[in-house]
Amino acid sequence: MCGICGIHGLENENSARERLNKMVSALNHRGPDAEGSYIDNNVALGHTRLSIIDLSGSANQPMSDPSGRYTLVFNGEIYNYRSLRKGLSEYPFQSNSDSEVLLAGLVKWGKAFLKECNGMFAFALWDRERQELLLARDRLGIKPLYYTRTGLRTVFASEIRSILQSGHISAELNKNALGDYLRYQTVHGTNTIVSGIYMVPAGSILSISDNEYHTESFWTPESDLESSVEQMSYDNVKGLVQERLSTAVKRRLISDVPMGAFLSGGIDSSAIVALASQHVSGSLKTFNINFQEGEFSEAKYARHVARMYGTDHMQIDLDPHILIDKLPSAIDAMDHPSGDGINSYVVSEAAKQAGITVALSGLGGDELFAGYPIFSQFYDLRDKGWLMSFPKFMRALGGSIYKKLRPGIGSEKIRQVITEDYLDLEYVYQYSREVISKENIEALLDQKPKSLDAVFNIVQDAVGVETTGFKMHRLSKVSYAELITYLQAVLLRDTDQMSMAHALEVRVPFLDHELVSLALSVPDRYKYPSSPKKLLVDSMGDFLPKEVHQREKMGFTFPWKVWMKNELKEFCSDSIADLAKRPEFSSKVLHSRWSRFLEDDPSVSWSRIWYLCILQSWMNRNGIN
Repeated sequence: MCGICGIHGLENENSARERLNKMVSALNHRGPDAEGSYIDNNVALGHTRLSIIDLSGSANQPMSDPSGRYTLVFNGEIYNYRSLRKGLSEYPFQSNSDSEVLLAGLVKWGKAFLKECNGMFAFALWDRERQELLLARDRLGIKPLYYTRTGLRTVFASEIRSILQSGHISAELNKNALGDYLRYQTVHGTNTIVSGIYMVPAGSILSISDNEYHTESFWTPESDLESSVEQMSYDNVKGLVQERLSTAVKRRLISDVPMGAFLSGGIDSSAIVALASQHVSGSLKTFNINFQEGEFSEAKYARHVARMYGTDHMQIDLDPHILIDKLPSAIDAMDHPSGDGINSYVVSEAAKQAGITVALSGLGGDELFAGYPIFSQFYDLRDKGWLMSFPKFMRALGGSIYKKLRPGIGSEKIRQVITEDYLDLEYVYQYSREVISKENIEALLDQKPKSLDAVFNIVQDAVGVETTGFKMHRLSKVSYAELITYLQAVLLRDTDQMSMAHALEVRVPFLDHELVSLALSVPDRYKYPSSPKKLLVDSMGDFLPKEVHQREKMGFTFPWKVWMKNELKEFCSDSIADLAKRPEFSSKVLHSRWSRFLEDDPSVSWSRIWYLCILQSWMNRNGIN
């Protein structure tokens, strides 16, 4: 795992080297083991290295092929690099790294080689002969890659802060994306919270030259659907799910440095630990966060799994005083603001301090195996089509009455759903992930916000009923929506920035693209969540103890409500007061929301306050104008 950065369209080499050095320095936390740079007549490339595979200096980057035509900077891991290397026997390898296999494959087969790669990656490849720069990102968007374009100049990096250090763009708030953040606690798609900075889309290649600038996709989830799964028996599907997940875990155990695993005590992390324990020699190190507030703690389930598989288990006991001490550094670690992610910062720090450089995570299990309420809720909506026979004003009236009778966030979302024009996924999915409604956002801001429909637009383009030739099962469509919105924009981005703040690489077996393709191909009759993640649990069989899967899902979250009213009250109060001074926000509405939260108003949950505090603190610390 590493940090990459660069500039295409240079004015002069002296200026480029100074700017590149600043960009590289901003990424040192991602790769403390080595750094390097490459400057040609039209491009500058920088790299910071976290050594994982082949720890020798021969695997350092930037890395050029023997001819000097191609130069690569790469962040990530290619898990099947050993088998790929066998097909590149004519290449004069100088290292045993996956980076050089990627370079050799791109030299031989070009962009088509990416379809053969199993891994997580973001890279830049410079073709000196064609004067062309390629920027590419892995299929599921596990690794980030940002860029900005001013005139004929393109600046890219693994993190936004590195781009800002180039001096080619100022740190301005993207007001067009502010509404998206306020509605969903993040910014979706290719947009970011900083004006003029974008993300390379997942599964895509951006080609840049003096006379060319275009993006092409090399993979989408629906492109690899497996039609044969439709005819399989349930037993065969279970066997295939376990086989694919086990293979995905085994692939991600390749490392020349110490490894471990996050173990929350839930189904997903327990499944990963169970399978990893079958493939490692010795004890696997596992990590769990425990809270004083017992209703939030899953520590006893984590300990049960750890004993079952003989792991070297570490329990991190966390109280609000410890969190307060860590909060400033955790916010500093945020490259992009988010209402989530602090938990990843804490557990990543503990893993790194315990001598771990690579950690396995159960991230993605909920999205693939129907672990969230939206799966059953949307599936059951097909039986409520009769609601649409009523005029919209009657549905709106009924929703308003229901909200008054049962005030709270849930009733507000029900009101919004039943007043939509259709009950198709692209129309209702957005409400499952919104933090506050459009109406509340319009009240929160002094000017009418833009881009409030980012999730609707993304999901409609991906799984809309009018998408020509699109075929996917109902629950798989929900999974697809989760993968391309919440997973990418919140979970994966938070995991990357919080783990890499400690130079810790996190690997996510559930997002192996072969497992993803299988899960999206499974018919609804096998995946309906009549019990928590039924297909995954059944596929794991005796690997999962009943104590783990026969209980209510808790989720990996901190007791924020309790802390925000006590130990974190001063931080939140000051943040809201500072945010209220910004011209974009309504001071009156902000202070009212904070007061209502303190008074236990059911319509103002902790999450509807916390992400505003994080936004303000992040903007202050990053000098966002």
